[in-house]
Amino acid sequence: MAAVALMLGGGGLVAANVYASASEGGWGGDSAQQGSPDAASSGATIDCPDVGTQVTSVPDEAKTEVDTQLALLDQQITEAYQKLKDSTESIRQDASFADNAIMNPLKEKRAATIGRIDDAIDRVGDRPEGLDALAACTLIAPTNGDQNGSGGDQSGSADPTGQDQQQGDGQDQQGNQQSTNGPVASDYADITSVQPNVNTPQDQADASRGTFVTACGVNENGLFNSDNVIVAPGVTNGAHHFHDYIGNQSNNAFASDDDLAKADTSCENPGDKSTYYWPVLRLQNGKQEQDADKPGGGTEGNSGQIVTAKAATLTFVGNPKSKVVAMPRLLRIITGDAKAFVNGPANANASWSCTGFEDRQLKDKYPLCPAGSDVVRTFKFQSCWDGRNIDSANHRTHVAFEAADGSCPAGFEAIPQLVQRIVYDVNAPSLQDGGKTTPLFAVDSFPEQQHKPVTDHGDFINVFDEGLMKDMVNCINDGKKCGAGTDDDPGNGGGSGGGSGSGGGSGEPEASPTATDTATAAPTATASDEPAGNGGNEGNGGNAGNGDNGGNGDNGGNADQPSADPVTSAPDTETNAPEPTDTQTTDPGDLTTAVSVPKADTKTEGSKSTETQGSSDNGSGGQVGSPTATPPDSSSGGESYAAVGPNQPQAQGGLAETGANLWPAVAGALLLVAGFVVLYRGKRSTR
Repeated sequence: MAAVALMLGGGGLVAANVYASASEGGWGGDSAQQGSPDAASSGATIDCPDVGTQVTSVPDEAKTEVDTQLALLDQQITEAYQKLKDSTESIRQDASFADNAIMNPLKEKRAATIGRIDDAIDRVGDRPEGLDALAACTLIAPTNGDQNGSGGDQSGSADPTGQDQQQGDGQDQQGNQQSTNGPVASDYADITSVQPNVNTPQDQADASRGTFVTACGVNENGLFNSDNVIVAPGVTNGAHHFHDYIGNQSNNAFASDDDLAKADTSCENPGDKSTYYWPVLRLQNGKQEQDADKPGGGTEGNSGQIVTAKAATLTFVGNPKSKVVAMPRLLRIITGDAKAFVNGPANANASWSCTGFEDRQLKDKYPLCPAGSDVVRTFKFQSCWDGRNIDSANHRTHVAFEAADGSCPAGFEAIPQLVQRIVYDVNAPSLQDGGKTTPLFAVDSFPEQQHKPVTDHGDFINVFDEGLMKDMVNCINDGKKCGAGTDDDPGNGGGSGGGSGSGGGSGEPEASPTATDTATAAPTATASDEPAGNGGNEGNGGNAGNGDNGGNGDNGGNADQPSADPVTSAPDTETNAPEPTDTQTTDPGDLTTAVSVPKADTKTEGSKSTETQGSSDNGSGGQVGSPTATPPDSSSGGESYAAVGPNQPQAQGGLAETGANLWPAVAGALLLVAGFVVLYRGKRSTR
């Protein structure tokens, strides 16, 4: 028995043989797959209508129950996929097994869950209509060459020998468990073959042309989970795939608004505690990550090495037609559709490209970038707000995209548009051998979405301080460039560094100069002898801002040994020492080897008792780390002092003064020596 279903293909709906006996060609439609124990499940799609998108109005009293039941619908699909995978041999022997043991029970479970959604809303409002018709799902067989690791070329044709199967049996060459539901060769496109397709709307008279950048890292902290606090609050593994998180550090399914407000943030500006998250990107290389055998990870087809982004830029931009208004605090926005492979591309919104080629963007393909070019993943969020709600039942209707000319729908206001640009250093996969030589890469997804690039999506919760949000709006409306990496950064502490630019005492040189060094070394290591020190956590002035303009003092700690060239490296500054007048140039003969230059008792530039040199980069760099080197206890005649320029700091008591004090002693010594000579000669004359 065979059944026919409709599935998305190319520009519309096409008929597909959903399940057939092995004698009819099997699931892959390729004779090489006949009798393969995993052929029945590899690449098959369980296409279920997305109930969540149809529930557009939910009373507040019913929201928690509705969210819980919607998350349960996703869980039921995941369980059906697992059963499909475990039943491959039974399906191979009896094509009706899939209907009887998997699809019909799934429909019954979904019908009961949808009924609970109807009841929850009916208790406090009007009962929804038409949701019952969304219970049934369709099982869609993979098309030719669409099984993961089939070794198909870009056109999707399969390797008839089966020799190039990397993941068709669920394992790579090392026997590591891998995903069996995508990606496939046809999910990739050579970016150099794509024509430029980016159109920029023309700014009008009232356009808001400014930009505001916030820097929140690339998830160096390794904060991942498979929750979704927006779509499935209070439900563990509500996303069924792993997310990268930057910004707010308390983001999980159970985070309340209060938790988000009190959380730490990875953003440089502590006024931005917003949460930014998206599905992780993985290399399909069989590496066992932390979630290899857990829900949301390997047990749901999300496997391989998680790739940390090379860079992540978060920019808020204006509107080409009007000024923008502030986002309401705790506004939630989802861009893209995690279920676009089965829902259709209406809400798909993520774009893929390569550095150097960003005038051409892909929606339904991963890019194959040339050597030296990185993969770029871009999300542009909705930029029109209904003026009332921070969320909606389907998490979409409270916000909207602007039209091509920048206008918002009636009743909506323009808000700053978040544009996320994420860069990855990954190589173009080797499609000819199914990713054996260079692994395929793909985003995590729901099992039925098969890691298709069209399912990519991003999530945002606004937890900006209201004052910082106001600064953002003013910046954008005034046409300025503000935020991280600009001269107009509200988070830089006004350029003062906030008192945290101290070098922490680590600015001293490694060693005092030796007697042989003193011929070229300055008597003291002055402030500019030290390189730009990391003045107290890069001058993050009292949590007031990043140290680009605040507290990153050039005189801060972590200094290397002073420069050996005092003439070029010593500053032109005043010290407590008197300016030198003359230096001793008279050669006192061989006696210089017996005369030590006394060690100066001085206060030098860089000591704790001396006020430091001024800051740099508009920051108050703090004090120089520690007292610097003083002259050695002995020298070879004081030539090093003569090398110090007339305006450079010098120890109290120059050689002219020291020499004047020494001449009486020298004269006495000479007389004593002369006496010994007279006595010696007299003694010889008496012999």
